Amino acid sequence: MPLQNRVTPFGDIVAVASRGLFTGNRGIIHDPATRTLLRRRWSSPAWITCVCDFRDRRRDVMATRSWTELFFLDEATALAAGHRPCYYCRRDDAIAFAAAWAKGNGRARVSAKEIDATLHRERLDGRAKRLHPLPCAVRELPDGAMVAACGGGAVADSACYLIVAGRPLCWSFDGYRPVDRVLDDVLVVTPPSTLRALAAGYAPSLHPSSRTN
Repeated sequence: MPLQNRVTPFGDIVAVASRGLFTGNRGIIHDPATRTLLRRRWSSPAWITCVCDFRDRRRDVMATRSWTELFFLDEATALAAGHRPCYYCRRDDAIAFAAAWAKGNGRARVSAKEIDATLHRERLDGRAKRLHPLPCAVRELPDGAMVAACGGGAVADSACYLIVAGRPLCWSFDGYRPVDRVLDDVLVVTPPSTLRALAAGYAPSLHPSSRTN
């Protein structure tokens, strides 16, 4: 049976067989004896995204009282959920993200701690995911942004959409597919400061299906 460690763009952690391209963590949020999640969904404000293969290291997932291994379809999914690149296993990406984050948010430079503090305010509304107003037309959003259809200011369904070259692709645990619907009433899932980093030039690693659709 799959472990409960796969993350949706809304930040929910669920059990599905698909693994995804990236791993990451929010601190220790599992019981190693049962390999099940605790009630809390984070124990650190540093929510990071890591590579799955680093220096040939191997981990027995959720088996020790170490960080809880979470998995994401791709980096856009992790960014939407409120994570950022890890400075240890993805140092070049983390530096590029911080530079774009600073530029997009009107800062000369910024520390990981400052990014984490801002993201923590932007990604949560109590225990729920915080969604944000659309700052521009959907077609003008930067590649890697994610949105959700809404009605009356609330999410209308559980679907989430990746924006690539101004067009929406519907997210799933296995990849993306094109959609015919017009997204004219949406909320932004990606935190605003990260959205500005994308607009300032940070290019997240996307699942191959985003290019074939």
